[in-house]
Amino acid sequence: MRFSALDGLTIGVWGAGLETRSFARHVAERLPRARVAVVVLEEPADAPELTDGALVVDAAGAPDALRSCDVVVRSPGVSIYRPELRGLRTTTPTALWMAEREGRDVIGVTATKGKSTTSKLIAHLVAAAGVPVELGGNIGAPALDLLDSEALAVIELSSYQIADLATGPETAVVSNVYAEHVNWHGSVEAYRADKLRLLTLPGVRRCVLNATAPLVMAAPRVADADVLTFGAEPGWHVREDGAVARGHQAIAALPLIGRHNALNVCGALTALEAVGVSLEDPAAALADFVGLDHRLQIVHEAGGVRWVDDSISTEPEAAKFAIESFPDADIVLIGGGFDRAQDYAALGVTLAARGARVLALPDTGARLVDAAWAAGVPHDRATLVSDLEAAVAAARAVARPGTVVLLSPAAPSFNTHKNFAVRGDHFAELARAS
Repeated sequence: MRFSALDGLTIGVWGAGLETRSFARHVAERLPRARVAVVVLEEPADAPELTDGALVVDAAGAPDALRSCDVVVRSPGVSIYRPELRGLRTTTPTALWMAEREGRDVIGVTATKGKSTTSKLIAHLVAAAGVPVELGGNIGAPALDLLDSEALAVIELSSYQIADLATGPETAVVSNVYAEHVNWHGSVEAYRADKLRLLTLPGVRRCVLNATAPLVMAAPRVADADVLTFGAEPGWHVREDGAVARGHQAIAALPLIGRHNALNVCGALTALEAVGVSLEDPAAALADFVGLDHRLQIVHEAGGVRWVDDSISTEPEAAKFAIESFPDADIVLIGGGFDRAQDYAALGVTLAARGARVLALPDTGARLVDAAWAAGVPHDRATLVSDLEAAVAAARAVARPGTVVLLSPAAPSFNTHKNFAVRGDHFAELARAS
């Protein structure tokens, strides 16, 4: 469904996030015959764009109230599998924008981990090539704010947005698919299917795929789409020495920490090739790139100890990548958080192999400690702590020159902090305290 097709319809909105607030503003400005009749709020919100003149209900009242609506526009965090939405037509503001644009000149980027970094890299490199570009979706502007833009659009897409997306981006970039967001999708299998359906959507003409990710390479895709791969020769790939290379080209000085981020650079460079944007000097274009806050960000360094904020790590694979990004360091991992059915077995093996020390936070900390012990981490090197303050104090007590104290929780923050950014800022503040 196009955004413009909403004119004259009765609309329900669920959630008061940035996307739905943007949606309400654009409806008011552009669709004089459309009416936001029902707004479902599960928490109080000061959102006059949405609530003025609308019936406001909670989740319990949603099924009856939404029945009168032609379509329900949901915040991405509202699962399409909720029983209250059964039988209703749902969409997201991003999906409405994508359909309005018919996916033209859109690079859609998804991955379990790395999609924000890859999206930002693509936009940065496109701009360095002198091509007008917009960055939106999960990072940057809400997609509907780009309605009047004719620039190339780089849109980060989460599984929440892809699950009922009807029109795909002209260029779809998929880097990896691990186990994540089981609570929203209902199962790992459903999560993977919802994520990978991006490659099958109408409008997709080019697929940029990570050749080192078997699930991505084996995924169904649009039959006549061009396929470009990265991660293995002859495409852009990461050499043993950590440089990004293709053929005779090599970029050794990268602006990001870790081999996984070098692979993100490969994906970004391949995406540029897919849309025909050429860079005269990729190394120079990358030189001034600044990574994401809370993603392997060194927030303090003193006495030979580095304190690294990787609070954006919300699943075990991300924490493994973070540990591997410091191959010569003595690792003290601060991990654990909101329980979202994470499996820590593989992370435990990585911790044991590195001889890491583990300081484990509620609520998943006990399972993280058990996984570490089962993999061979000595019992006195994997312990539970009560909160982030206690974790930082314990890390400071054992750190020595050459230690990396790494906040890479492999879990969301919602049990203790509003979001990962607040958690990361709290860690940085504690790390810098004398």
